[in-house]
Amino acid sequence: MLRAMSSAASGMSAQELRMDVIANNMANVNTTGFKRSRTEFQDVLYDNLKSAGALGGNGAQVPVGLQVGQGVRPVATLQEFTMGDLKQTGNPFDLAIEGAGFFQVAQADGELSYSRDGAFKIDAQGRLVTADGLLVEPALAVPPDAQQVTITADGTVSVTRPGRPDPVEVGQLELAVFPNPAGLLAKGHNLLQVTPASGAPILTAPAQNGAGRLTQGVLELANVRVVEEMIELIATQRAYETNSRVIKAADEMLGATANLK
Repeated sequence: MLRAMSSAASGMSAQELRMDVIANNMANVNTTGFKRSRTEFQDVLYDNLKSAGALGGNGAQVPVGLQVGQGVRPVATLQEFTMGDLKQTGNPFDLAIEGAGFFQVAQADGELSYSRDGAFKIDAQGRLVTADGLLVEPALAVPPDAQQVTITADGTVSVTRPGRPDPVEVGQLELAVFPNPAGLLAKGHNLLQVTPASGAPILTAPAQNGAGRLTQGVLELANVRVVEEMIELIATQRAYETNSRVIKAADEMLGATANLK
């Protein structure tokens, strides 16, 4: 019974973590470029009471062993990098990546982070920045007299200036792709950080070398599906309740044993 209580307690703890992940997904349903996470679990060590193939009391080999598990443990929260829905905004500095890849964002200390959030702005110097004022790399500046800004699918940035009918190219955006994007570390503020598991970033122009194309005037919404998350939430709640009933049943069995005379 003590083993049953311990296993059920690990199940309750695992479902609590699963609920935390679901809650974070739901909270970010309106976050631009957000990628939902799912929790993965493993069973833990087993008590091997009898090994398969061991000799029984009559000298014959037993065909099946006798093992009892000791519960479950969470092993990963996996970000799913499927595409979210696209939303038209009409803002020339809103960009969506249709396919793989990440924007490069320079931190205040010069370290690069990566993001799917393309809701960019222009600062006082005309530079392309995030909502937090962090520079987008490679850096580019829009002239103050620019009348129209055009960003093509391959990341070429051009502007139309007074007295010049032909567009003038002012920069080229690049994307970073990773061998294992699920290995990136979420830092908050819609930013991700490189880890040894993600592999080194491979820089490329959009729409080349497996990177997605850019779409101007569009934002990628979170890939969270509210109905699916609600189903996950209900299943998590039921699993938690079931594990709590196992603990209650084991406690009642222990109580019955203690009351034997």
